[in-house]
Amino acid sequence: MFCTMHHRAGWIREKAATSLNPSQVETTLVQLNEQWPANAMSLAEVVQQFPLGETALLHLLAVSSICATRLTRNPETLLWLAQPEVCLASRGRAEMLAEVHALTSDSGLDNNFGALRFWKGREMTRVAVRELAAVAPLEETTGELSQIAEICLRRVLEFWDAELRQRYGSPKAEFAILALGKLGGGELNHSSDVDLLFLYSDEGQLTPHISYHQFFNRLGNKILETFSKSHPAGSLFRADLRLRPEGSAGPLARSLESMENYYAGFGETWERIALIKARGIAGSRELVYDFLRLHQPFIYPKSATPDLLDEIANIKHRIERDLVGPEKLDRDVKLGRGGIRDIEFIVQTLQLIHGARNPFLQEPSMLKALRALRELDLLPRDEVLALDNAYRFLRRVEHRLQIEAEQQTHTVPDEPDPLSRLAHSLRFSSASDFTAALHTRMGSVCPIFQRIFSESPAQAAKITLESFRDAKQAEKALRALERGATSFHVAARTRQIFQRLRPILLEWIADAADADAALNQFLRFVESYGLRSLLFELLVTNPKLLELVVKTLDASRFAGDLLIRRPQLLEDITRDPTFDEPRSVEENLGRLDSLGSNTTNLDPIRAYRQRQFLRIILRDVLGLVQPAGTFVELSDVAEACLVFVAKLLASEQLTIIALGKFGGREISYGADLDVLFVGEDVRAAQNLMTAMAQPTAEGNVWALDARLRPEGEKGPVVCSLETYESYYASRAQLWELQALTRARAISGPLKNEFIEVARAAWRRACQDPNLFMKIDDMVKRIRRERGSGSDFLDLKTGTGGIIEAEFLIQALQMRANIWEQNWERAVDGLHRSGHLDKSKVAKLKESYAFLRRCELVLRRYDNRSVSTLPSDPEEQRKFAIRLGYNEFDAFRRDYLTAREAIHVMYQQHITPA
Repeated sequence: MFCTMHHRAGWIREKAATSLNPSQVETTLVQLNEQWPANAMSLAEVVQQFPLGETALLHLLAVSSICATRLTRNPETLLWLAQPEVCLASRGRAEMLAEVHALTSDSGLDNNFGALRFWKGREMTRVAVRELAAVAPLEETTGELSQIAEICLRRVLEFWDAELRQRYGSPKAEFAILALGKLGGGELNHSSDVDLLFLYSDEGQLTPHISYHQFFNRLGNKILETFSKSHPAGSLFRADLRLRPEGSAGPLARSLESMENYYAGFGETWERIALIKARGIAGSRELVYDFLRLHQPFIYPKSATPDLLDEIANIKHRIERDLVGPEKLDRDVKLGRGGIRDIEFIVQTLQLIHGARNPFLQEPSMLKALRALRELDLLPRDEVLALDNAYRFLRRVEHRLQIEAEQQTHTVPDEPDPLSRLAHSLRFSSASDFTAALHTRMGSVCPIFQRIFSESPAQAAKITLESFRDAKQAEKALRALERGATSFHVAARTRQIFQRLRPILLEWIADAADADAALNQFLRFVESYGLRSLLFELLVTNPKLLELVVKTLDASRFAGDLLIRRPQLLEDITRDPTFDEPRSVEENLGRLDSLGSNTTNLDPIRAYRQRQFLRIILRDVLGLVQPAGTFVELSDVAEACLVFVAKLLASEQLTIIALGKFGGREISYGADLDVLFVGEDVRAAQNLMTAMAQPTAEGNVWALDARLRPEGEKGPVVCSLETYESYYASRAQLWELQALTRARAISGPLKNEFIEVARAAWRRACQDPNLFMKIDDMVKRIRRERGSGSDFLDLKTGTGGIIEAEFLIQALQMRANIWEQNWERAVDGLHRSGHLDKSKVAKLKESYAFLRRCELVLRRYDNRSVSTLPSDPEEQRKFAIRLGYNEFDAFRRDYLTAREAIHVMYQQHITPA
């Protein structure tokens, strides 16, 4: 028996002597031999026939005391590991999950998770031996380690979620776990902490005494307790939630809205970097998707802050100073100079700067992001190769350091024996060769880091003040935005948020037609808003809202002044769920009726009109509605206000008729309402006109223009139906009858009767044999009396202008006896009746719509009735940009083409040779 034992000890000593750590290998083999199952293949045969080679197994026992301990505690694990199907191939998630289910199927999971811990330890040993045998590339090792952690987290979550729901009930909210750090990137090492965020979808009340917040924080705490608890079967992973909002001081779990509010108001640069790695690993996929979508603008800002590079460089400096120390800078493969963290900072910084414009960079995996930087030519090929090689080398070193005891160490030892063992484990012939390679790899990273972080932040996302005519004044305005009128009242946090807002703001203002005016209006808006910190946070986290504000301030001084007087309207209007929908006359009347106006207080109506103007301009600026739709919306608001005030003033016996563009539901900004009054009550009409036009601090309701009545300004404001009938039959001029083309009844008891009188008079006028000649004379007269003296600038009255297009169609309507108030529908009617062919209709509509859009943009700026292009070249440039052109000359070409098309058609039909 002594001889047998001596023989066994002999082969063990022989094997151990060839290893990197003879004493540890011998001790492990002796302990294994003593506990080896009697009915199994001998230990010596297992070692000699190990599928990855005897050397690989002995290497594992030599460099990993924790794996050696697992094997001695459970020798069956070595038998399992020695199966070719176990150790010769990588393992996917499905295969791992199947084994977990098999191990836990008999007893199920208990709250100690013994079977899961055993499985985790066994898998970690398998991954380690494959890496040491050099058969697993880095991506396989880190990917499998990450999968093991994810499976553990999911199993623990499933268990405690079911337990707590059985105990307290089920909240109607989703829960998810997001991984950050190396787990988020699928890059876990042998002793990584697993950085996590706990997230739930909604707040609510589960029971009278337990809120959703309490439930999900209890769930998070149970998960954390499980992972921190020691157990004979081994540990799970060290779970770390310190990257959550507010760190250790914050709750373990937060709602989606709470997350949004935190990152919007308090998110720092390091938190952007952390969220680059965010990836859902357990719980609701939909909730994870919502979180990532919601925070994408925070993680990948459209423009990086000017001090981004300085902030990251400062973070790196603090790490070196406070965590590493000068004596370890060249030996810490993670945090040292040229280490893993430097490579990650290089890649993540470039992701932050360029990620918003390049979705391929929105990638949690470091190596994949590095490849994307090369493909997008954002890093030179040689630098990408240097970083890739250094990263792979340093990760191999890190893994060797951590395989020993699965402890979080990153420092290369300086003692001779451990250093020599590490070098030989990494297949270097000597410690000096390894040290030289280490310094070379880390040294290759340093110049790249220095190049990127020595660039000024402005070079990374440079936005200058070149777009301003007065750069000094612009800089002064920007300082006022940051510091306020009295800088000591502005919190440092507010200034910090503004540094995030500034580049995005300047980028939008640079595209404005008048950058100086837009910035000045923005400053006034911020000052009137009051809570600038909240506003800055709102705009930083809602870049579309910032875009809308800047575009609106540039497009319309009138709208800007409204926002400055009533800044709360911005959120009130844009948060209205019906913002992207038009409002009919009936809907406007319903809202007006709820405002509480009376005959002595029309201000609610005036305020409503202003609010609707702003709403329409915002929709116009955003492109949510075409110009024709804007005309309809303005007309419908106007009609609702007029009808409501008339009813309020007890003017129901007064019949109101709309004419002109109001009749056609085509009014633009700055327009008065052309109306006629039918009836006997002159005082009611005068009271209505006064009430509608009377301005207060809320503006007016809407000015009415009744000059198209019989005898014009000389005639009475109100005429009876008989007076209209007699006047139109005997004394009315052709232009007055032509105006009836657009007559539309608005309200009152004589609506139908007046329209019958108007149509009869209009039809008689249609029979005039000199109709076209008289209409042409009228066009020429308007041009003489209303023109500016520059035919080119006269958008409305000039040759081929708006008037020609409208009078052309009205003349053709009268000749064809087609009664229709709306210009576009009249054109369609003329086409259906064969008076205009298809090609002419398309060209005419396109040209007229272009001129009306020009008029819309002109009038929108000050809400004034302007129909003449500006004569000043600088104002012409601004107008062209607001219309969507880069320069006035490009606009000029389209403008002249449209006017020529209208005039040619006018000549063909009205004044043929």
